[in-house]
Amino acid sequence: MIQTSDDRVYVIAEAGVNHNGVREHAFALVDAAAEAGADAVKFQTFDAGLLASKLAPKAAYQLLSTEMNESQLAMLRKLELPRAWHAELRDHARAKGIEFLSTAFDSSSLQFLQTLDIPVYKVPSGELINGPLLWEFARTGKPLILSTGMATLAEVEQGLAIVAHALSQATEPASMDEVWINWSKRQVRETLVGHVTLLHCTSQYPTRMDEVNLRAMNTLAATFGLAVGYSDHTQGTLIPVAAVAMGAKVLEKHFTLDRSMEGPDHQASLEPDELAQMVRDVRALQCALGSALKAPQPSEWDTRKAAHQQVVAARPVSTGKTYSREDFSTARCGHGLPPTLIWSLVGQVAKRDYAAGDIIEL
Repeated sequence: MIQTSDDRVYVIAEAGVNHNGVREHAFALVDAAAEAGADAVKFQTFDAGLLASKLAPKAAYQLLSTEMNESQLAMLRKLELPRAWHAELRDHARAKGIEFLSTAFDSSSLQFLQTLDIPVYKVPSGELINGPLLWEFARTGKPLILSTGMATLAEVEQGLAIVAHALSQATEPASMDEVWINWSKRQVRETLVGHVTLLHCTSQYPTRMDEVNLRAMNTLAATFGLAVGYSDHTQGTLIPVAAVAMGAKVLEKHFTLDRSMEGPDHQASLEPDELAQMVRDVRALQCALGSALKAPQPSEWDTRKAAHQQVVAARPVSTGKTYSREDFSTARCGHGLPPTLIWSLVGQVAKRDYAAGDIIEL
C-alpha cells in the first residue's frame, strides 16, 4: 500500500490524456499537480494500435466531446503519450517534489514502464478482467492500485485471485481452476494485504451523483480486508472529499489545464485552482478526522475549567445542619465539587456555615 511520510491520504492528480498530445501541456500538467500539493501526477501509456481495433466504437461520453465521425482508434492515436517524453516527465515531476506515475493499457507499455523505476502500478478499470495483463502487472512485484469501475464484486475477487496467483507462482496459470485453487489458501490471500489497494470507481465521465454509490467503497474494504480508495469522475470536489471522510487511503482525481479544451476527459476534470482547493480540503479533513479517542483536546482544558459547574449552597446553611437536597445548587466556580456529588451529600452534616452561593466543601 502507498503511504506518505505522515500517513496522509495519497492524492493522485490524474492528468491522463488531458495533454492532448502536446508536450508543453504535459509538462504544464506536472507543474499544476505539484503546485496543487498532490503526491503524484499520473498519465496513461498505451499503443493505440494495440489498445483498440479499427472497429472499436467510442463510449457515449466520448462522442459528446470529440469528433462524431472519428473512430476510437483515431481518437486514441492523438492522445498517446510519446515514450520519449516519459523519462523527462518523470524527472521533471521528481524535481518538483511529486512522483510520476502512468497506467499501462497493454503488455508492451507495461514493459516500457518497468524501465522507468515507477514505485507503484495503477491497473485501470477496463483491465481488471484482462487476466493475462493483470497477471503481468502483478509479476512486477510493485504495489498495485486496482480500479474497479464497471466491475461486479465477483469480478473484483477474480482480479484479486489472479494477482495473488502471480505473487505466489512463477508461471502463468493453465486455467482459472488453477487460479481459484490457489486463491483458496489463506496464506496466498494474505499476500495482498499491504500490497494491493482497491479503488471504488464509476466509469462514466462525468459521473452523476446518483451513480457514485460511495458506500460500495466500504463494501470492498469489508469483503477483502484491503486498503481502499476512490477514483473520482464527478464534477467538483464534494465526492472525493466525502470519500476521504469514509476512509479512502488513496484518492485519484482527473484534472486539466482548461475544461474547455477538446478531448474525452476534460469535462470531468478539475482545473488547476480547483485541484489545489480539493487537496487543501482533503488535508484539512484528514487532520480534522483525528483519532478515534474521545477525550478533551489540549485547547479544551481551559474552557472545561471555565464552563463546568460545581456544587454551591442554594441558601444559607449553619454548621451541624443535616443537608437536604434543597441546600444545594450548582454554578461555575472554577473549582470545587462536581455536581454528581450532590446526591451523596444529602444526609451528611455541614462542617461550617455557608452563605448562599458559597462553594461547598467536604
